[in-house]
Amino acid sequence: MTIQLQQKGTLGIITLNRPEVFNSFNKEMALATQKALDDYENDATVRAIMITGNGKAFCAGQDLQEAIDDNGLEIKQIVDEHYNPIVKRIRSIKKPIIATVNGVAAGAGANMALACDVVVASRSSSFLQAFSKIGLVPDTGGTFTLPRIIGFQKASALMMLGDKIPSEEAEKMGMIYKVYPDENFLSEAEKLAAKLANMPTKALGYIKEMLNQSMTNNLDQQLEMEMEYQFKATETRDYKEGVQAFLEKRNPEFKGE
Repeated sequence: MTIQLQQKGTLGIITLNRPEVFNSFNKEMALATQKALDDYENDATVRAIMITGNGKAFCAGQDLQEAIDDNGLEIKQIVDEHYNPIVKRIRSIKKPIIATVNGVAAGAGANMALACDVVVASRSSSFLQAFSKIGLVPDTGGTFTLPRIIGFQKASALMMLGDKIPSEEAEKMGMIYKVYPDENFLSEAEKLAAKLANMPTKALGYIKEMLNQSMTNNLDQQLEMEMEYQFKATETRDYKEGVQAFLEKRNPEFKGE
């Protein structure tokens, strides 16, 4: 199997599973990832999604053997049918998606991670815009996402030079949320993901939609959206539970409703 699926409570986990090639994407793994995202989106028992990798790498990007196969898909088809649909799903699913980067994240693997809502990484992991090393340009949303995260100048340099960025440096420049020590990385990452999965996830979905729109909205449009979505949030069961729990001085029990 090119991916492994596991559900822990309200957390759905997608593990990329081609460790022998550093979890690089082929057609089978890309389509399986798309289906897994669809299935978790439609599963009401899953309130957050975590993406990680099996073995020493998170994802090394595209399997180049597939890309140069004379009988395979052209690069344009690979981007259009494999990577673009994954990024669109990550940004449109109204549930928090956490990239748990356990090793090198290169090329499309790095940019898929950066499209997620929260990115955490092990201390020994790294990020690499590897495209220029073989005469390609960034894809998988990288030219949209990275400059908005770390700024135009820094993103431009990383994409042109193809520098390998250690996880701690990535955290310092604001590329990712947090770095955990290797020895307890997965347990800490799962703890964070489980926390998100048990929060008022309908409100988290609203936050995600608002952040998506903030990429292109002007201030007036964004203020209008904040007002609209704040009203929508007050209509949820979790808002009522949160207020009641606050008044009763107890921990709230959110249901994502």
